[in-house]
Amino acid sequence: MKASIAVLPGDGVGPEVIHEAVRCLERIAALFEHQFILVEAAFGGAAIDAHADPLPDKTLELCLRADAVLLGAVGGPRWSGSAASVRPEEGLLRLRRELAVYANLRPVRVHPDLADASSIKPQYLTGVDLIFVRELTGGIYFGAKERSAERASDLCSYSAAEIERVVRVAGMLARARRRKLTSIDKSNVLETSRLWREVCTRIMQQEFADIELEHMLVDAAAMHLIRRPRDFDVLVTENMFGDILTDEASMLCGSLGLLPSASIGDGKRGLYEPIHGSAPDIAGRGIANPYGAILSAALLLRHSLALHAEALALEDAVERALAEGARTADIAGAQTRGISTRAAGTAVLERLVRPG
Repeated sequence: MKASIAVLPGDGVGPEVIHEAVRCLERIAALFEHQFILVEAAFGGAAIDAHADPLPDKTLELCLRADAVLLGAVGGPRWSGSAASVRPEEGLLRLRRELAVYANLRPVRVHPDLADASSIKPQYLTGVDLIFVRELTGGIYFGAKERSAERASDLCSYSAAEIERVVRVAGMLARARRRKLTSIDKSNVLETSRLWREVCTRIMQQEFADIELEHMLVDAAAMHLIRRPRDFDVLVTENMFGDILTDEASMLCGSLGLLPSASIGDGKRGLYEPIHGSAPDIAGRGIANPYGAILSAALLLRHSLALHAEALALEDAVERALAEGARTADIAGAQTRGISTRAAGTAVLERLVRPG
């Protein structure tokens, strides 16, 4: 296969972890005899510094031509002050909109050898394997905003069509897994959530009657993610709730650095990124966890390129690296300093083989 992949390293630790993901993609291409054309472009704060725009036209054009986009985190204190006229996150929101990716998939699976890295008691973690489907291009993040010295407002709105399409993505995932879908809202307070619940119920009854549907208020979901996480299979929710709950769910695994994400739409092109931020406090120190970025590359192989064996090979290499003790500082525990970002990437490469 010949495929074009846009690489946007981003800010902070973004370039460090994305570099390891790129090394893994290059090894996959060599092992499985593919040709991946990986082209890097400025994005986020780095693009503001170079071009006064977090998403320059050339970067957007590259992404629109590519088969997939691999993205690092953006942002940092230098671009977030009150005097900032433009912020890196604006480029991210625009890129999602331009690529028409509206469903963000965030899988959470607890590695059996990392139970000690989590702050949750081990008996609650056995068998945890869930996936969030977060609506990505609507809701309060994209609503009209007003701000004065004394007042501020952010408009949250959803259309039935926006809810329908993301619920369909979640329904299809649930059908391929354990056939259970939990829809999360705040319908006891918010009109947008009441519409969400009504539309979700209708779509599931009409198109996914074989899937068990559970409705849950967001505050209850936040509690049950910690109290009984193994009971969840697929969870679908709106933009802001999904943003918050997936950060909480990362603590089941022990670190934000472990979790990948895939942002998809109706076509094959997707946007793939680890869920963690740019972590400017550790940028340049070579200690960031690259596993979330590497697993995002595996999602890229699966969802945009339909290379399922290759995705499994990469995920298996990460599994074995972790099982054999290749831990960065965030998951190393108090007894060791952890290995470097580069060493973690190398540990995956050393275990990356073509099946058969």
